[in-house]
Amino acid sequence: MSIDSKFLTAVIPSAEILYNPLPTTVTFTVDSRTVTQGQIFVALQGVQQDGHDFLAGAIEKGCAGLLMAHEKKNKLASLDAAKLKNLCIILVPDPLQALISLATVWRQQFSTPVVAITGSIGKTSTKNILGAILKHNGNNYLVSHGNQNTVIGVALNLLRLNPSHDGALFEVGINQRGEMARIITMLRPTSALITYIGHSHMEGLGTLSDIAVEKREIFKFFQENNIGFVNGDLPILAQVAYPHPVIKFGLKTTNQIQARKVVYDSFSATGVLKIYKDKYPIKLPNNHAGALLNTLGAVAVAHHLGVPNEVIVDAIQKPIIVEGRFERRQLKSFKGLIINDCYNASPESMKAALLAFQKVETGAQKIAILGDMLELGSDSAFWHRQLGRFLRKVPTVKQVILVGSMTKWTKKTVPVGVSVVLVPSWQEALVKVQEFLAQESIILVKGSRGVGLYNLVNNLAEPVTQASV
Repeated sequence: MSIDSKFLTAVIPSAEILYNPLPTTVTFTVDSRTVTQGQIFVALQGVQQDGHDFLAGAIEKGCAGLLMAHEKKNKLASLDAAKLKNLCIILVPDPLQALISLATVWRQQFSTPVVAITGSIGKTSTKNILGAILKHNGNNYLVSHGNQNTVIGVALNLLRLNPSHDGALFEVGINQRGEMARIITMLRPTSALITYIGHSHMEGLGTLSDIAVEKREIFKFFQENNIGFVNGDLPILAQVAYPHPVIKFGLKTTNQIQARKVVYDSFSATGVLKIYKDKYPIKLPNNHAGALLNTLGAVAVAHHLGVPNEVIVDAIQKPIIVEGRFERRQLKSFKGLIINDCYNASPESMKAALLAFQKVETGAQKIAILGDMLELGSDSAFWHRQLGRFLRKVPTVKQVILVGSMTKWTKKTVPVGVSVVLVPSWQEALVKVQEFLAQESIILVKGSRGVGLYNLVNNLAEPVTQASV
């Protein structure tokens, strides 16, 4: 079973293959900058850019072929003819639809477990924790790359699935209504998990109730032999009549998978893990309440997949680094620590990060660099004002740098006694924070990815030496 020319033309009868057949082992990419040897570059037409303008770059990077639109065939005339003859050129009516069709049919070739994970926050972390548990158990699961959780990302990762895998883990992200159904029609998971429902992507998804309805579409094709996993601490998920079996995780005693007697310290959490009736003492290497819930979700799925409880307990107590998710890094030119939590931000994740930051016991000064929370729609000003008020619950933070345009509302509600600086961009924030680093410091950096605070982190922090799971 392989993705070869026969498979491709069976799925897309109108496809025209020029020069060479598909390589024996093939993966696909849509980014000409990261093409690796042997990959097929898919030229997608985007809103701002056309992948057909980057064919030469993909070839220079060593791609094995191009999947492009029939109507853009003339683009080949400007490329090196000698190099083209060593490639597989696939012409199709619509490259995006071709990618989705290939992924959809390829998925149908497998009967192994496919787990889908969605939620307003915690998708990547839960997926990586679950992946670490399965790896610790000796399983070979495909784990989708990074945060490739859109229609395109899921399609690319599905096409990496091969018979050597025991199963696959995918995260699914959406920011518009109808997206979940489109992805799930392609992915057809055998089980699925919803981590949390919060105020994220409200411009495209609407209210919390709307978001919950859209997220629950992940169970769209579930029958009585499929298992759904939901955060049982959230009524919007727990108090729903599902037409299929559901396992709940969280802190409440009504959950099948739960944590009890949890105590947090600077960078860890101790407590008792309950897997149904079995109890295990645990110490997690993270003091973030969200990380605990993500762990419980991963435990629930791992138990369902047949991982022994003892293996699960051992695996979750090992450090798991997820870039940009409360990731601790050393400052490189100053004494202290930076906590990189700037992959993304919502009102709920902002509060959770600040509470975890408050729990850190240190003699160093604490600085919070907080950026805009994007895609909150008409309620954006309200939530940014609430962020300022919430700082009352973080009394150990005396220096705050606000970044962006919406954090002007945050500045208006910051507690008396907290020094506040408002800057428009990460570049100005980088200059400003260095003025405060004469003494040992611990810095929390949190904001939506569009604010670019990861650039600030990379300027201040030592390079990452331990690979993320």
